[in-house]
Amino acid sequence: MRILVFIMYIILFVGCNSVNRPKKPDNLISKDKMSEIIYDVYIMNSAKGINKTLLENNGILPQEFIYKKHSIDSLQFANSNDYYAFDTEVYEGIINKVKEKIESEKVKYEAINEEELKAEKELKEATRAKELKKSPKVLKEFKEVKQ
Repeated sequence: MRILVFIMYIILFVGCNSVNRPKKPDNLISKDKMSEIIYDVYIMNSAKGINKTLLENNGILPQEFIYKKHSIDSLQFANSNDYYAFDTEVYEGIINKVKEKIESEKVKYEAINEEELKAEKELKEATRAKELKKSPKVLKEFKEVKQ
């Protein structure tokens, strides 16, 4: 009985340890291009989460769009992703590049947004000033103050 239990443990141990590294695909996507693709996947998933119907109404299928943009197919992406994901340090490097790009884009677009808000505020103030200058009541008060 002990021998049977011992054999079962050995079989279980050997069965669980046979993790094979995926073989390097013939058409492996470079690390830099992989980070660009994953960035685009992130952006498309965010866009899809915000307004999926807008994408669908414009005939944009997120995955197909990404494959066409980067001139790849789903199998090439899946094989390359599996290959890189097996080595967690390499994959972490790819993901860190994606995070850095997201952060830099976020800073860039926040600055643009602040500039637009500032311009909009200035436009409202200028429009308000023009309206006040045209107002008869304001003109009358202005003339009285001037005298």
